[in-house]
This record gives sequence, structure tokens and C-alpha cells, in this order.
Amino acid sequence: MTKSIDYGNLMHRAMRGLILEVLRGVERTGLPGEHHFFITFDTRHPEAELADWLRERYPEEMTVVMQHWYEGLAVDDEGFAITLNFGDTPEPLYIPFDAIRTFVDPSVEFGLRFETQDSDDEDEEDDDETPDEDTAPQEAEVVSLDKWRK
Repeated sequence: MTKSIDYGNLMHRAMRGLILEVLRGVERTGLPGEHHFFITFDTRHPEAELADWLRERYPEEMTVVMQHWYEGLAVDDEGFAITLNFGDTPEPLYIPFDAIRTFVDPSVEFGLRFETQDSDDEDEEDDDETPDEDTAPQEAEVVSLDKWRK
């Protein structure tokens, strides 16, 4: 039995579910109105797929803009594939939801930021096997949208 509720991971899962739902809607019907997205992701994520020259140019993270031109948007439960234009060069990408650090839609002043986790699920499962050990409390995460408000 776990010692505490992992609100941080539960919140991240819910936020990623929101992004999945939004992107599935865009996959079906396109971007409505003035909506557009700035998506920052970790280029070091093992499931992230991008051209070698992009990975060299952005060795840790990069921000892509999904607005006027994109094609091939295909969303699955783990992430999404999309082709974007980089200096008149179309490049296919695959961005896992777990690699996303920020997701912003400035047209409606909406944004999500994912804080990096120090431990992964396997570490947490190991903690379950030793119920007598004390675990250090983790800091609470507060998602604030104030910086996108006018």
C-alpha cells in the first residue's frame, strides 16, 4: 500500500489527457478560429523523433509552433506525429506526451507547464515494497495561468 497520494503525477496525467483530447479534435477538424499552439518538449526523451540536425541544434529542448502550416497530424495515446516547416524544409516529428514541458495557446491565454519529476514510476513502486521507510514530502505543484492573462 502506498503511503500517500501522488497528486503531482495524477495532475500531470490529467494535463496530458487534456492535450491529447485537444490534439485529437484538431486532428479531426483542424485548428478552429485563431487557436494556435506553442509546444516545448524535451528533445532528449528516448521516444522523441526528430531530424539529427534539429536534435543537434536543440540538444535539450525545443519549442514548435502549430499554427498556419502543418500536415500529417496523427495522435495516439502516447504522443503525436506532425510535419512542420523549418526554414522552408518540412520535417516530420514525433513528440511523446511525456516529453512535453509546456503547452500554450496564446489565442485564449491558456497554458500548461510540466515540472520535471525527480523520480520515475519504478522508484515509486520500489518504495511500496518497503513500508517502514519514511519518504520525504514532495513540494506541491500549483498550476497558474496568470502569466497568460491580460
